[in-house]
Amino acid sequence: MGTIVLSGAAVLVVLGFGNSVYWLAAVALLFLYLQYGRGARPSSGSAGGSSSGSFMPSSYQAYRKRRETQAKWERRYRREHPFETRRQERQKKK
Repeated sequence: MGTIVLSGAAVLVVLGFGNSVYWLAAVALLFLYLQYGRGARPSSGSAGGSSSGSFMPSSYQAYRKRRETQAKWERRYRREHPFETRRQERQKKK
C-alpha cells in the first residue's frame, strides 16, 4: 500500500511541473497516508468507548478496563431494551 501511495505521489510531483495543483494533491495524498494510513498510531486521547479492532491496549489493566466497560454497557442495553434483546437472541438461534 505504501509503495502505491509513494509512486502516486511521485507521479503527481512529475505532473506538477506543468500545473502546481498536482503538487498540492501530492502533499495532500502524503499527509492523508501518514495521518490515517498503515503506519498511523492510535492517539492516546482517543475515546474509550471506541470498538476499533486494530487497537491493542498498552497493558493488561487497560485491556481489562476496556472489557469491563464494554460488558457494563452491554448489560445496561439488555436491561433497558428487553424486547430487542430477546429478538436478537431469537435471530441468533435460527
